[in-house]
Amino acid sequence: MAVARLPLIESHPSWRVAQLVGVLATVTLLVAFLVAPTPSLHLLWDMVIPLLPAVFLVNPMLWRNVCPLASLNDLAGHRRESPTLALSVLVPAWAVGIVLLMVLVPARHFLFNTHGLPMFVTVTAVALLALAGGFVVSRRGGFCNSICPVLPVEKLYGQAPLLHVGSARCSDCNKCATVGCPDLAGRKSAVQSVVAGGRRSWVWTPFGLFAAAFPGFIIGYFTTADGAVAHAASVYGHVALWSAASLSVAIGLMVVSRARSAVGLLLLGAASLLAYYWFAAPRLVAAFGGGPRVGEIVRAMALLGIGAWAVRGWRRVRA
Repeated sequence: MAVARLPLIESHPSWRVAQLVGVLATVTLLVAFLVAPTPSLHLLWDMVIPLLPAVFLVNPMLWRNVCPLASLNDLAGHRRESPTLALSVLVPAWAVGIVLLMVLVPARHFLFNTHGLPMFVTVTAVALLALAGGFVVSRRGGFCNSICPVLPVEKLYGQAPLLHVGSARCSDCNKCATVGCPDLAGRKSAVQSVVAGGRRSWVWTPFGLFAAAFPGFIIGYFTTADGAVAHAASVYGHVALWSAASLSVAIGLMVVSRARSAVGLLLLGAASLLAYYWFAAPRLVAAFGGGPRVGEIVRAMALLGIGAWAVRGWRRVRA
């Protein structure tokens, strides 16, 4: 198998330091979930997580280069040589990651936003899964490029990165995942994911369905309030209704317009980003102590950034 060379930046020791800090911060946060759940959950959900989509918009590699779960996956996977994940395995693995995302995010409302112990158990389980994946598939094929629940979001938001960022982990590539790796394919990973689905229409592939449902999924999440575990059915029902509405509208528009995957995915990515920061920007500012006026300014800035992202992507699609 030919070895592909990636745009490498691992010669910068700052990335290694950042990776170590990421792992140590995760361990610290795990402890904090048990001893000080309220402030630690506030820090994670209200101040850190809302910044990640903006990071993906700039370039998902900024996150992939330092993600603590990727560090665990790479720790084991870098020591192992195994066959490339075939499409027959890779596409279902992507579907598993999408399902995990769709299950875990709404659970914030009745479990993870307010309870430290479930967060400790879940993060620990996912971390062990990432580590175990490295013993099954080489490099990051066993988790980061397959079943990671953040991967579909990285692909969707990484279609028109505002900055070029290379890989700080892979000096070369043995293609642990056949297609769709953001490290190797970059902005093309989203389109590769629907092409790999093997359907005549890209919207009916697992990733195509995810992209079509995601704007509504985001709106459904943000229009649902936190509640007790007994509230779980209504949370999932509300999010599912919004997701189904988004799915229906998006598929109808894409089928009628016969939009190419590159165009359709870009539009759906922009719609998802707009929906997210319309709701998240004021909440993020409030978490840092800012007032409503500052929240509106940050929302406007976020919309301008998303607009620049969409224009950049459109120019590449039309080129």
